[in-house]
Amino acid sequence: MKRFVFAAAALTLSAGTALANQPMGPMVEAMDQSVANGVVSAAKVMADENGWLVVHRTDSAMKPGPVVGYAPLRAGETMDVAAILSEAVAPGDMLMLMVHGEAGGMQTGVFEYTLGAKEDGPIRVDGNLVMTTITAQ
Repeated sequence: MKRFVFAAAALTLSAGTALANQPMGPMVEAMDQSVANGVVSAAKVMADENGWLVVHRTDSAMKPGPVVGYAPLRAGETMDVAAILSEAVAPGDMLMLMVHGEAGGMQTGVFEYTLGAKEDGPIRVDGNLVMTTITAQ
C-alpha cells in the first residue's frame, strides 16, 4: 500500500512540475484602473517575442480603435507593464490592451503601427487577438 501511495504522489508531483514548466502562450492580464496619472498598466503580459503592449480605444462593439499608448515588451513574461497615454482618456472610456509584434517595420525598436497596417501589427493566436479590455476609472 505504501508503494502505491508513494508512486501516485510521485506521478502527481511530476505532472504538476511538467505543467508548470510548459510555456504559456501570449496573453495580457489587466484590471479596470484609474488613468488620472496618464498611464495604463497591465499586471502581466506574455509574449513569444519582443514586441509592444498597445493601448487601443474601444467600445461595446469590441473593435480595436485608435492607439492611445504603447510600451515595449520583452519576449517571455513581463510583470507590471506601464504604457504612457498619448492623449486624454476619461473615466468610463473602454480600452483594449493588446500584444503587438515587432515585425514588418522599417526600424527595430520603433513602434510603427497605424490602425490597419501590417507594421508592428497585432499578434493572433488561433485567429484571435491577444488582448483584454478594461474600463478607465
